[in-house]
Amino acid sequence: MNAATNFKILPDSNELEQMQRDLRFHPSQVTDPRVLSREQIAQFNRDGYVRGLRVFDSAGTARNRQYFDALLAHVLAAGGDSYSISTAHLKYGYVYDLITNPRIVDCVVDILGPNVIGWGSHFFCKMPKDGKAVAWHQDASYWPLTPSKTVTVWLAIDDADRDNACMKFIAGSQNVGHLTYRPSSEADHNVLNQSIDNAEQYGSVVYDELQAGEISIHADLLLHSSEANASDRRRCGLTLRYCTPDVRAGSEWNKKGVVVRGVDPTGHWANPSRPSVE
Repeated sequence: MNAATNFKILPDSNELEQMQRDLRFHPSQVTDPRVLSREQIAQFNRDGYVRGLRVFDSAGTARNRQYFDALLAHVLAAGGDSYSISTAHLKYGYVYDLITNPRIVDCVVDILGPNVIGWGSHFFCKMPKDGKAVAWHQDASYWPLTPSKTVTVWLAIDDADRDNACMKFIAGSQNVGHLTYRPSSEADHNVLNQSIDNAEQYGSVVYDELQAGEISIHADLLLHSSEANASDRRRCGLTLRYCTPDVRAGSEWNKKGVVVRGVDPTGHWANPSRPSVE
């Protein structure tokens, strides 16, 4: 493991508890967006997400799928599974090009502002009839980051709809703050290890249906989940995580952070170079 990837994949709960984290929703302060509309910025602040943003045409979408098909085959042959391709931008040049893609970053800038760090990339691939759900959770619960100024871009590699277990949100739940969760049990068949019960009390359920090549963007405190994929179709998405440079990272996660737009005046983020492996 080289210096650029020498960090914990997920810190333990004791380490997170010892961090003094600011886990409040910080609304977008952008007043003059260039790609998103003012109405979409207002929606993000109100509901915690925007969705259905087209960033790749049919040719680009086909390239993304072809690349992931080959990468998945490689990972499976090496003993991994369809959920294990994480921090991919530090391993694969193609994914580095996605996290720095100007059309994606343009959308993120309209929410976070002119200086942006891209620090996370993880394929979430639900194979046909794989039986695994993602319980209601808040991303910020897992991350040694403060303050809570991270957004997730969910790039659809495949079409994602209710039939093949697209993601779903609780609209507006980012505004209720950080919620208590319980450890998931084996009976939950949960991809992750946290569950928030009775999440529907915090707002209305919205299904994040996307066509391949589209993205959604959601706040790190927004409640979201997905059902098990009971269909005969795969549902793959690439999550790309972005934050503002003033965010501080524990567990050496600053080594993940690439300056994808503007500058990092703090010098906190390592800004690793593009991997040579495609």
